Order: sequence, then C-alpha cells, then structure tokens
Amino acid sequence: MTKVLMVCLGNICRSPLAEGILKSKTFLKGITVDSAGTGDYHVGGLPDKRSIAIAKKNNLDITDQRARQFQVSDFDEFDIIYAMDSSNFRRINRQARTDADKAKVKMILNEIYPGENLDVPDPYNGGEHGFRMVYKMLDEVCELVAEKLTKG
Repeated sequence: MTKVLMVCLGNICRSPLAEGILKSKTFLKGITVDSAGTGDYHVGGLPDKRSIAIAKKNNLDITDQRARQFQVSDFDEFDIIYAMDSSNFRRINRQARTDADKAKVKMILNEIYPGENLDVPDPYNGGEHGFRMVYKMLDEVCELVAEKLTKG
C-alpha cells in the first residue's frame, strides 16, 4: 500500500483539496492519502470554507478532514510527501533526518512540469477565483499522480 502526504502551510486550503482530490481518484486502489501543514495555525480545525465550497462544487466532501501539523514521524509513515510550494518544501526538508527522508519530498507540480519547481499558489488571501484556479491545478496533477500510483 502506498501512502501519500500532501503538505501546505496551514493545512486548510491547498493540501486538504489535494488530499480530497487524490483520494477520489484512487478510491479502493490501495492508496492512503493524508494532509498536513508545516505551521500549527489551524490544528484541529476544518478546511477553509472556500476549500470546502469548491470541493463540494466538484462533488467532493472534505469536511471530515481536520488540520494537523507536519511531524518528523511523517517521514516514517509516508512513502511520498508532496509539498505545495518551495517554502514548504524547504520547511519539510529541514526536518529530514536522512537522505532517504529527503528523497520522499517532492514538489507536486513537478509531476506535470518536471524540474520546474513551480508553486501551487496559496489562495488564502484571495477570492473565490483563486480557489477555483488551485482546484483545477490540483485536479490535473492528482490525475497524473493517481495514474502513476495505480499503474505500478
């Protein structure tokens, strides 16, 4: 069973969407998906209401998710750790204990744009358009991730 962790800053906007989208694409296929934030700002809280709304518009319910902070033990628990942006990529890697830990950490958009290290923009301070754009980006990349994970 492959275990995937999606990570952003607060675990209320991007990573909960990525978790919900990838779960929907790998349902019953032996893939476990979770999400976390590098910050502790929203621990225990629901995803942002705008993430919940855009997920619902796309027939996903992410209201069972609760924000949690990334822990060093996540390196032991997960096979792949996807960072939503370069800042969180660096934050995760600073906690890595070994090269094997670091090898698990990837920029999610590199699945579509290899080696470009592009960020999924944080929609938190923007409007509904930002959440729609982020959903579309994550849906596209999660489709590729799901294909990759379920083929092999």
